[in-house]
Amino acid sequence: MKKQFLNLVMGAAFLTAITSCNSASTTSETQDSTMTDTTEMMSEAGVEVGGAMMLPSKNIVENAAASADHTTLVAAVQQAGLAETLSGTGPFTVFAPTNAAFAKVPKAALDNLMKPEMKADLGKILTYHVVPGALKAADLIDGQELTTVQGQKLKVSVKDGVVMIGGATVTIADVVSSNGVTHVIDSVLMPE
Repeated sequence: MKKQFLNLVMGAAFLTAITSCNSASTTSETQDSTMTDTTEMMSEAGVEVGGAMMLPSKNIVENAAASADHTTLVAAVQQAGLAETLSGTGPFTVFAPTNAAFAKVPKAALDNLMKPEMKADLGKILTYHVVPGALKAADLIDGQELTTVQGQKLKVSVKDGVVMIGGATVTIADVVSSNGVTHVIDSVLMPE
């Protein structure tokens, strides 16, 4: 009886030891996984825009959709049918007006542009904000003219380190995405 009791106690101790090892292994694996996720996020440093981190692993549209400052732009891009294109491989350089920039446009004009029958006009305005290629602020030179996807040109002005595009000031530069670069601007650019 003593021998059976001793075997039972030893068996229970052995099971407890194995369970503890497995639990420690699982905890270690969870910690390793968490450390890997944190390391990946740290190595993927982004730029904060509109209260959200813009990550290089996301495309331009995904990053813009995360920004609380670009809800009007995202709605306009969707209305114009450009979300799929701007989610594509690119590369693109996008000059992205904020909600405050869109607020400078008369409400009636903006409401009119968002109508389905105005899709083509809205598309022309939005593609006037897009340039082929991935241009960072350091690539933009005073007096340079950029040909937009819409077809017209935008003039670059650089003074005292401040970059302006077609009269709009770049407020946040070099927001890198997987398919290009975005520069946040303070005004909506209007083609001729």
